[in-house]
Amino acid sequence: MSEDRNEAASKKATLYRMVTDEHVCPFGLKSKALLEREGWSVDDHWLTTREETDAFQEKHDVDTTPQTFIEGERIGGYDDLLEYFGKQVPDPEATSYRPIIAIFGTALLLALAISWAATGALFSLRTVEWFVAAAMCLLGLQKLKDLESFSNMFLNYDLLAQRKVRYAYVYPFAETGAGILMIAGALIWLAAPIALFIGTIGAVSVFKAVYIDRRELKCACAGGGSNVPLGFVSLTENLIMILMGIWMPLRMYVLQFY
Repeated sequence: MSEDRNEAASKKATLYRMVTDEHVCPFGLKSKALLEREGWSVDDHWLTTREETDAFQEKHDVDTTPQTFIEGERIGGYDDLLEYFGKQVPDPEATSYRPIIAIFGTALLLALAISWAATGALFSLRTVEWFVAAAMCLLGLQKLKDLESFSNMFLNYDLLAQRKVRYAYVYPFAETGAGILMIAGALIWLAAPIALFIGTIGAVSVFKAVYIDRRELKCACAGGGSNVPLGFVSLTENLIMILMGIWMPLRMYVLQFY
């Protein structure tokens, strides 16, 4: 045990990071936490003014902080520290399905929560409907966060939006609104045709862009800032809207006779 403590004490890193009244560098905090997780004690130096930070950068001929030094050698910033410890460095341009997994996972949990609150049971046929409707709301919300970015990406492949640009701005409101009405089970005569319409146009557009034209595009399904590849996910989003657009009025029609 004493040997472990001695080894930890001998592993000492020096970190320079910006900490001012106006700004605490998040990458400095991440660097410190990473070093500590790796068993290093940290000699933590705060750069408390802009002038102090500029002087440090000029002295060490670096453009950014934080900067980590280990055994007198400058390792660099947070990404450099990740590489030093053999960890994966996030690539902001890399495609990822993580946003979609998070959205659909949250939608499922919301559907289960609504089902439990409304019926006292975790699962029923309505749970599936609530899941799809909640997913529509969450996907729509991602698009509404930045309409301009979404529309720029959406116009790359949506056939109707390419003819009527305003449709790119209407789509997120239509998807979110239809999802909310379907959760409530209200105005299905309005929500179902909207879902059926935008789902059909979307499915045809995605199928043409990906499977006929063989274009490699990013999907606007999770908003304009996502790196989700256009393809199966977006096609699935549109297909479930089509199914909901057909199923919801059909179910309500059948219930009238039972």
